Parts: sequence; C-alpha cells; structure tokens
Amino acid sequence: MLKHNQLSLLQSSRHASRRPQRLPDLANMPLPLHGHGALPTATGRVHHPHIRRIKPPVAAKSALELLVAETRIAELESALSEALQAAFTDALTGALNRRGFDEAYQRELARSRRNGSQLAIALIDVDDFKRLNDTLGHQMGDEALVHLVKSLRAALRPSDILCRFGGEEFVLLLPETALDEAVAAISRFQRQFAANAMPGCELAVTFSAGVVAKQTSESVEDTILRADAATYAAKRAGKNCVVSG
Repeated sequence: MLKHNQLSLLQSSRHASRRPQRLPDLANMPLPLHGHGALPTATGRVHHPHIRRIKPPVAAKSALELLVAETRIAELESALSEALQAAFTDALTGALNRRGFDEAYQRELARSRRNGSQLAIALIDVDDFKRLNDTLGHQMGDEALVHLVKSLRAALRPSDILCRFGGEEFVLLLPETALDEAVAAISRFQRQFAANAMPGCELAVTFSAGVVAKQTSESVEDTILRADAATYAAKRAGKNCVVSG
C-alpha cells in the first residue's frame, strides 16, 4: 500500500509524461564557430549558418555576357577583314593584286556605264628592272617597287586605283578621266618620280607607261593589250616616257 507522499510523487510523474516534450530553442542557440557545429540539411549537405551566399544579379550577369559576346564578334570581324584584305592585296607593295584588280575594274566599269563617263587605264613598267636586280640584288629591286607605289599613292587622286599586275608591271585605273587628261597626269608624275631618287640606290629608277581609254565594245583583256602595246612603244622610244594607245 502506497503512502501519501509516494502517491503524490507518482501523480506528479504521470502529469509530467502527459506534457509535450519541449525542443531546444535553436533560434536562441549561439552560432557555431568556423569549421565547427555545422548543421546537416535534409539533402545531407552541411549548412553553415554564419556564411551568406550572395548571387550576382541576373541583369548584371546578362550585361557581362553581352559584352563578352560583342567583343568576340568584333574580333572575328577584324580577322575576316584582314583575311579579305590579304586576298586582294599584293603582300610586297600593298597595291591591289590581280584579283583585286578584277573586282575594282568591274566596279569602275559599271560606274562608267551608269554615269556615261570615260575610264582611262595606264600600264606602268619599271625600266631595266632585270639590270637593277642583277646589279644591286633582289632586295633593292623589291625596295624600288615599294618606292614606286608609295610615290604613286602620294600623287594620285583618292578615286584612282593602283594594282600590281605582275613582276614590275602595274595597272592604274583612272575613273572619269579622258585620255588626254590621263596622259598629262602620268607624264607629270613620271617627271616627279625621276627627280625623286630612291634612297640608297645607285641607279636611277624610271618607268615607261602606255595609256588608253576603255572603249565601249572591247573586253578588259583587249583594253590591257592596247595599253601593253603602248608601253612597248614607250620602251622603244627610249624609255622613261608615256605613249597613248
């Protein structure tokens, strides 16, 4: 038989078992130190309450990606432009090559037909170029070609087009220019070039030129052949002169 004080203890124990179990107050618990007391999450990953993960704003990330893409596009466009320029340009002198000449000629021919204007063509050939190479070496010969192109560009109009046709031969397109005007322009430049000696070259560098006007019915090959025949006539006439054809 239980005594009075034992019965009171038993009843207190039963009342305590009926009260809900209190969980620890996590909100008021001290935060764990670095590397200690990390709390596992439902996925099994360890969560450090003291570390706040900051994600960059979506707009800022998109702007950065756009900037990177635009920079890459600019680089590709620059590389493409350089590749196209190399395809149409003579590597030594910087003048147009044969492919560049074909494109420029078709463009200027279409302009001439559209405007009803004349298109003059001059073929320029360096005099005694083989002797220059044999006497002073091929490097000096290359420098003579570069010197000729630089001098021509300094004297030509922005609309004039210079092409290296091969070896020491160059073709000059003179849009909206009559035959007599083209002959006068090439003769004037020829005198300037002869008076401007190339630095470091013991020999005088000159050229002969044949100038023609494009005829309506002829092909570009026929026009070049007429200019070439006029150039040979200038060679036979003593070189360093201009002949029209």
